[in-house]
Amino acid sequence: MFRTLDSTISVFGQIGPEDVAAAKELGFTTIVNNRPDDEQPGQPAGAEIEAAAKAAGLDYVAIPVDHSGFNEGQVAAMVEALETARGPVLAFCRSGTRSTFLWALARHRLGDDGEQLIAKAANAGYDLSAIRSVIGG
Repeated sequence: MFRTLDSTISVFGQIGPEDVAAAKELGFTTIVNNRPDDEQPGQPAGAEIEAAAKAAGLDYVAIPVDHSGFNEGQVAAMVEALETARGPVLAFCRSGTRSTFLWALARHRLGDDGEQLIAKAANAGYDLSAIRSVIGG
């Protein structure tokens, strides 16, 4: 169901409150929401997913990224989310792409090799060529 980037994080498209139990069963400890509310009609509100996560004992972090791109604050927030997670993280957006890009930018900031990030993303079905010049590789 979820696409694994490495042992610390998986990504996915939009999840709903009903998906939180499955995330917990799979061992995730933190959910990172990279999707702004009201991006698409019928999309569950972040507050609903946050409530389900908290009820399940999972941490929840909202780092919304719209289609205008990434900024310093979002990358810094993702670095913090990854560094403070008590275990594996599940990050989601509409398709998983923004979550993957934000993960790669954060991991690059933490010193990870760009080629390895590109390979991990490709293994999960994501193409980081749009940010290759930023993360190296």
